[in-house]
Amino acid sequence: MLNTSCHRPAHLPSNHPPVLCIVVDTEEEFNWSAPFSRCNVGTSSIAAQILAHDQIYDRLGIVPTYVVDWPVATTPSAFLALRGLMEEGRCEIGTHLHPWVSPPYEEDINNFNSYTGNLPASLEFEKLKLLTQAITDNFKRAPTVFKAGRYGLGHHTSQALQGLGYAMDASVVPYTSFSVDGGPDFTGFGNQAYWFGDPQSPLLELPVTTGYCGFLRQYGSNIYPALSSPLARACRLGGIAARSGALERIRLTPEGVDAAANKRLMVTLVRSGTQVLTLTYHSPSLAPGNTPYVQTQQELKRFMACITDCLEFFKAELGGEFMGLSSLLKKMVRVT
Repeated sequence: MLNTSCHRPAHLPSNHPPVLCIVVDTEEEFNWSAPFSRCNVGTSSIAAQILAHDQIYDRLGIVPTYVVDWPVATTPSAFLALRGLMEEGRCEIGTHLHPWVSPPYEEDINNFNSYTGNLPASLEFEKLKLLTQAITDNFKRAPTVFKAGRYGLGHHTSQALQGLGYAMDASVVPYTSFSVDGGPDFTGFGNQAYWFGDPQSPLLELPVTTGYCGFLRQYGSNIYPALSSPLARACRLGGIAARSGALERIRLTPEGVDAAANKRLMVTLVRSGTQVLTLTYHSPSLAPGNTPYVQTQQELKRFMACITDCLEFFKAELGGEFMGLSSLLKKMVRVT
């Protein structure tokens, strides 16, 4: 498990309304059930991102952050479309590192190496350096927000980020472990934003909003791993626990999570004092056929409706405020 001992809590000013930010994993299209491949570099779905702006974000005054990977950052049709939105003030741009399609191409391609933090520190740094430079060159603005592909933080990632001028990371998935195929273990992390790294110029961690709901939620960290065991999955105990209202783990996303579940999570977290939520999804989901979550136009319609419903609920029912990541960073207070 990654170390949490040096984390310092980060808070919004007192009495500030809850905040919701949107972070989009902006990446190439690939078959999610196939092995990783350096040949998958198509970015045609980037053109579909305007749908969310025209139908949702512009009306609600939302500025999402597109964290872009190498194929997106280096394909003219892709980066020019997003740069146009950025220059109009309709989005912000960050960094998303898929190591298998990001140079230098020195490592073997496998599940373990798909988590960037598992690579040698020097290779992780070089990949991030080249990607950061490509984004800076093609978007005419240096990125300051990072989100690791597959949430693959490692023990040397913070040093690499600080060395390249980043200010924020958005890779931690609370109460979740990816250790089954060599990924990081975040089971000891919660949804509270925090400062980490060099105390003189710390990074802000903004976790991927994930939490437990149900009348057993306070025991979620102890119970949920048992519900995720092979035997429990075979007996569908996790589904039984969720349907009974006992316990469910929910990530705030329209991908595989319906609006009702997302609302339960938002209500639970806001009432328990969580100040900042992030709604996340993958950019290819806005073009049917690219992800398991959106295969048809009808599924895309439901996907967009889920985003709209959740955002309107957050604003109207929870008194929430939408904020871009750069604005959030300026408002966060350091707690020593």
